[in-house]
Amino acid sequence: QVHLVDFGGGSVQAVGSLRLSCAASSDAVSRYCMAWFRQAPGKAREGVAAVETSGMSSYADSVKGRFTISKDNAANTLYLQMNSLKPEDTAIYYCAAALPIYCSGGYWQFESTYNYWGQGTQVTVSS
Repeated sequence: QVHLVDFGGGSVQAVGSLRLSCAASSDAVSRYCMAWFRQAPGKAREGVAAVETSGMSSYADSVKGRFTISKDNAANTLYLQMNSLKPEDTAIYYCAAALPIYCSGGYWQFESTYNYWGQGTQVTVSS
């Protein structure tokens, strides 16, 4: 069983920055494929970024060049640095964990790939 607690959300003006964190139980960050998803009101949950156990990262086109996913294996923590925020980035952000084999080949972006989820943290970007 993997427990994830995500935090760091808040309200920020457009072009501002936020850093989200996700604290994981045991050594999950080093053993699992880790990802960030988001869900805006009235929309489906979508994959934002993922990092595999190798350290290789993937991003949704909508956040490439603005968001950076990283992890600290020693601290069992996953991060999402969000820069140049836009109002359309407003959503609840969730961290998630999946067995590494399921994250390859583009499957990282699918909600069904992940077995474990954080409780979510709200990000609100005003114009």
